[in-house]
This record gives sequence, C-alpha cells and structure tokens, in this order.
Amino acid sequence: MSSIQQSLRSRRLGRPLVWGGYALLLAVAPLVFKSGLSLTMLSQMGVAVIACLAFNMLLGQGGMLSFGHAVYSGLGSFFAIHALNYVSAGKLALPVSLIPLVGGLAGMVFAALLGYVTTKKAGTPFAMITLGVGELVAAMALMFPGFFGGEGGISGNRVVGKPVWGISFGPQVQLYYLIAIYAFVCTAAMFAFTRTPLGRMLNAVRDNPERVEFIGYSTQRVRYLSFIASGFFMGIAGGLGALNFEIVTSEVVGAARSGAYLLFTFLGGAGFFFGPIIGAVLLVLANVLLSELTLAWLLYLGLIFMFMVMYAPGGFASLIMMNLRLAAFGQLRRLWTSYLALGGLAAVMLVSAGAMIEMVYHLQLNQALGPKLTFMGAGLDAKTPDSWFGAAFLLATAVALFELTRRHFVRQWDTIQGEIEHEIKAREAEE
Repeated sequence: MSSIQQSLRSRRLGRPLVWGGYALLLAVAPLVFKSGLSLTMLSQMGVAVIACLAFNMLLGQGGMLSFGHAVYSGLGSFFAIHALNYVSAGKLALPVSLIPLVGGLAGMVFAALLGYVTTKKAGTPFAMITLGVGELVAAMALMFPGFFGGEGGISGNRVVGKPVWGISFGPQVQLYYLIAIYAFVCTAAMFAFTRTPLGRMLNAVRDNPERVEFIGYSTQRVRYLSFIASGFFMGIAGGLGALNFEIVTSEVVGAARSGAYLLFTFLGGAGFFFGPIIGAVLLVLANVLLSELTLAWLLYLGLIFMFMVMYAPGGFASLIMMNLRLAAFGQLRRLWTSYLALGGLAAVMLVSAGAMIEMVYHLQLNQALGPKLTFMGAGLDAKTPDSWFGAAFLLATAVALFELTRRHFVRQWDTIQGEIEHEIKAREAEE
C-alpha cells in the first residue's frame, strides 16, 4: 500500500473519531464545569465558535478580509430578539428553539443585499467597503431606536409558554445544550461547505483569481454566494447570542465586535478549519476572565497578538499541526527541552512586562490607594526605582535568552525537517 493510500485510509478512519470527540466534548463539558459562570462561558464559547467559523469562510477560505462582519450577526440578533418578543406576546407561533434560524435568515438576507455591492471588489477595496458598511449600520443602530432600541437596546424573555418535556430554556444548562446542538450542526455544515464545488472554487478564487476567470467562472459570483452563506451562519450565532443574554444592544453591530472576530480567528489559525474554534475559546476567556484580572487586558491581548504575528503567523492551529507531524515521525521528543526553555522564557517576559504595565496603570488610575500594589503574589512599589529596575532587568534578560534559544531551536527544527523529508523520499523509493 502506498503512502498516499495509507494517508487517505487514516483520514477516513480518523475523521469519525474527531467528530465523535467533538460531540462528546460538547456533551460532557457542562457535567465537568457545573458552576453558573462556567455554564455562561461555555454558552458564549458555543456562540463564538459558530461566528468565528462563519467569519473564516471569508478570511481563511476565500482570502476576504472583512472589517464589518459583525453586522450580520448583530442584525440576526435584533431580528431574533424581536421574534422572541412576538412569540412571548402570542403573535408568532414559533418554538424558542427555532428562534436562531430567524437570526440566520436575517443575516442571510442582509448579506445578500449588502454583499452584492461589497463583493464586487476584492483585496483592500473589499476590506474598506466592509468597514464602511459596518460603520453605516452601527450609526443606524442609534438613529432608529424604534427597531434597535437606542442605547438601552431590546430585551426579551426566552422562557415562553409551558415547558416541553421539562425543557423551558430557563436554566442555563438547558440553553447550553441548545447552543451545543447548533454549534455541532453548524460546524458540520460549514465543514461540508468546504468540500462542495463552491467551497473548492472559493479556495481557487483566494489563491489565483485570474486563472478562475480564465476558465470561465465569475469570481464575484463565487465571493457573493460564499458571503451569503457566511451571513447565514453569522445570523444564527447572533440569534443564539440573543437567547443567551436576553438583551441586544447596538454594541453587537459595532467595530469592536468585528475586530474581535478578526483578531481571534487569526490567533486561532485562519488557515485551518479548526483554528477558529480555538480562537473562539480564547475570545471568551479573554473577554470574561482576563478582563476581570486586570484593567490592562486589551494591552496584554495586543502584546500576545504581536508575539503570535512575529513567531507563529499561522496561529495556534499551525503550531498544533506542525507538532503533530513531528509526533507522527517520532521526532517530537527531541524538541521538548527547547519547548520548555522557550515557554519558560516567554512566561518570564510576560510576567516582567506585566509588572511594568500594572505599575503604570496603578499610578494612572489608582493613585488614591498609594504606590504599593500586589502582582502575581509579589509586592511592588510603583514609585521606587527598585521595582522598575528589577522588572526591566528581568525583561531584558528574558528577551535576550529567548532570542538565543529561538535561534538554536530554528536550527534544530530545520535539521529535523530535513530528516523527515529524507525519510519520506526513502519510503517512496522503497514502494
């Protein structure tokens, strides 16, 4: 059996295991993390998974950088919350479990309307048009309070009518499982999209649009249809978000939300299908946990983003896939000491830089509390040179050692990759 046949067979056997593991993870997560905060975070992660995967239909699969894609999840949220209120008033006979589909249809309709103009251009013009559309809708959210609710937004109640089989969607765990079902189905549907002729053609438009035009396909039509599909899933995410929070404000169509989808999809790994799933988990962790730990959480997030762009532009998914390749050839054990050194030095860099950042924030925002503060269990005095010198010296030393270790790691990595390529060629020659 050739190496290609073995690879195909392993993929056919591994794919059901991956999807089964994904479904199992969604099912058992609330059994392990039972607190109210955990269930809320898990629900937000499920919503973010759908949104980031839908955004990556444009960015990763189509090479279309959108700065305003939260418009479609946000409009889906508004239509979903209005539909929920109609259901509560008895004006619409629709199960609460299908409310997210209202958001999906709204997102698809607006993607069809706005996307027809947006997708006429590609590259930088496309990005600028999406930014303009995003700002336009964000401004309209405050101009039409009758629909958008003004600054207070629109609220609703997801507990409607009598419970069916004991399910009222009042308890957070019941809503989580609804979100988990949607997350699994939408993930499977978006993965199936990548295997359709349209999905394959979208990849071709991303890689070589001139050749696509040459063989007779309209690149604008491919982008437009994909844009509509992405808008549908974004709308579903928005509808689930409306059910989760039971309130929708103008923030859901703002530039900050669009920027978050872009940032965390990139951090997760836009070049891989599962990358946005990682990004979605990081998005919720950053917004819920990191924001509670420090006022400077956006600054830390920016530093992490810069670090990833410099040293791992493929995102966390690329790091996982590269190391899985090493593990498949039994070479991963040769790098564990380098990984420990790089990880330890990166942690020291983050802690030392964090100490300086926290002292700056303390002096600017908490002067009334005095110059002393506690960071990572250590006492610091923001007005004495010892604390500043210690943090700066530790940061400079860690940066220098990290660079030396990184250079050694790169040489070691290149050697191992060369050995792997040689082994692959040897196997092919034997066959």
